Amino acid sequence: MLRLFRYYTPYKKLLAFAVLCNLLMSLFMVVSIPVLQPFLQILFSPGERNGASKSVLPLPQADGLHGIEQKINTFFNTLIQQHGREQALLIVCGFLVLTFFGKNLFRYLSLYFLAPVRNGIVRDLRQKLVAKMLDLPLSYFSEERKGDLMSRISADVQEVEWSIVGVVESVAREPLVILGSLTFMVFVSPQLLIFVFGLMLFSGLIIGGVGRSLRRQSGEAQSRLGLIGSLVEETLGGLRIIKGFNAEQWQQERFGRENTRYARTLTRLYRRKDLASPLSEFLGIGAVAVLLWFGAKQVFAGEITAATFITFLYAFYNIIEPAKQLSSASYSIRKGMGALERVESVLNAPVLIQDADNALAVNSFQEKIEFRDVTFHYQNSERQALENISLTIPRGKMVALVGASGAGKSTVADLLPRFYDVTGGAILLDGKDIRELKVRDLRALMGIVSQEAILFNDTVRNNIAFGSQLGALPGQSERGTDFSRVEAAAKAANAHEFIINMPEGYDTNIGDRGSKLSGGQRQRLTIARALLKNPPILILDEATSALDSESEKLVQAALDHLLQNRTALVIAHRLSTVQHADEIIVLDAGKIVERGTHEQLMREGKVYRKLVELQAL
Repeated sequence: MLRLFRYYTPYKKLLAFAVLCNLLMSLFMVVSIPVLQPFLQILFSPGERNGASKSVLPLPQADGLHGIEQKINTFFNTLIQQHGREQALLIVCGFLVLTFFGKNLFRYLSLYFLAPVRNGIVRDLRQKLVAKMLDLPLSYFSEERKGDLMSRISADVQEVEWSIVGVVESVAREPLVILGSLTFMVFVSPQLLIFVFGLMLFSGLIIGGVGRSLRRQSGEAQSRLGLIGSLVEETLGGLRIIKGFNAEQWQQERFGRENTRYARTLTRLYRRKDLASPLSEFLGIGAVAVLLWFGAKQVFAGEITAATFITFLYAFYNIIEPAKQLSSASYSIRKGMGALERVESVLNAPVLIQDADNALAVNSFQEKIEFRDVTFHYQNSERQALENISLTIPRGKMVALVGASGAGKSTVADLLPRFYDVTGGAILLDGKDIRELKVRDLRALMGIVSQEAILFNDTVRNNIAFGSQLGALPGQSERGTDFSRVEAAAKAANAHEFIINMPEGYDTNIGDRGSKLSGGQRQRLTIARALLKNPPILILDEATSALDSESEKLVQAALDHLLQNRTALVIAHRLSTVQHADEIIVLDAGKIVERGTHEQLMREGKVYRKLVELQAL
């Protein structure tokens, strides 16, 4: 529980107001208990119908705490003598109404101040999770399910609100009520209080034993929910293949197995959680029965009055309900801690790619990029992805990487912007190890056009302006003063014509991942995005390999415009597109097996030539 407090730090003032209101609410609630005693004594004591010339309330001797009771009785005896029983009863009823009004007013105010705390903590957790996920390296996501991570942002954070933040008011309020009620009960009858302590001890042992496994089961349930989220995401993303292979039944059964396991885990979890209230109520009734028996003996013996005993029972009732709330809160907190641990496992994940303590700022690229004996292997991989890779890319030159699938081409490209860090050797930018440079500065020098056109569910304009601080903020429709640059980039990428023919032109929403566009249109938007950024270094994962001939010509023309006067590292799938590269690097199983120009490699007649001839067939 202690680690929860840091999430409340930004809301200290609101919490202070909430605690103050809880204190006042508890004060009014505790005050209502002794006020009930003279009410009952006025009601049941013999006396004149319209007045009383004698004392109707007992006046015990003033010793210790009983002196307080004497003062209360003296006050009400005076009240009765001055106003009569009925009028005094009306005054006592008014005082009871006032105390309960104060109790409920401050109860509402405490919840009023806690509402922004609850929502704020949930908002902060989600914000921190998203920020953390954006900071984490790509290697982290290769080991985690995307659906599970989405579950942590949604279901786990919501569980934290319901199970932990939602019961804070109970944890803050109920102990005060219990303490006040216990104080009154000590004052009335210490003997009767022994049974109350016995109940609390007995209940704590039983309920604590039942709830020990709740936290573990909660974590298991949330993990299974994350797996269900992953399966749903895979199903939606692969509907075309699932339907094409008539695999609907197989996918449904696969989901059904996990869904049933989750339901069973959740059933066990709820059964334990739901045991808290009836168990505590049963234990409470048992204690009340004992109290009725023992208290009645004290009344018969004249040790306490009947009104005092009834007031004691009322005070005991004020303990039972808060005790039940605390019991339920204990269960909820154990359940919520499992969800919080899953959230914090992401928040506490190490960020392996980050700036060094004395990282250097860099805002230009002048000479060359050098891969010097670079070795790399992926986490949990048995073999090296790259071995002793050495190559140089001079400023303004284009180097192409070719080879069979799995040769290591994309790995080389991912190491340059530090999506991963090398495990051996170094990558140098103008003679400086890129691990010594600020990551944001390094990536600001680079533009990336991937084979898969990665677009966002936003307008055409904002997708082109993505990352260039030229896009409109959510809710804005103004194009802004930089729209001319967006339009120029689109024209250079051969995208302007199809954009202006769309329903709302540059303000048309393109759907999830650009689903409203064709493959060639999506690629031209990504090229326009890179042109707008205007980076000195370009990483190009061949963007024409999955296009038809007409779209390929348009995209290739845009790429030629993009490559002018830039330093480029190009991953080539169609070898005809890199014949004019300044150097072609042929990779096989993570090693460089050939290098040279197109003409040199064709004359040597080794691996590269065979690849070209295979594609020409």
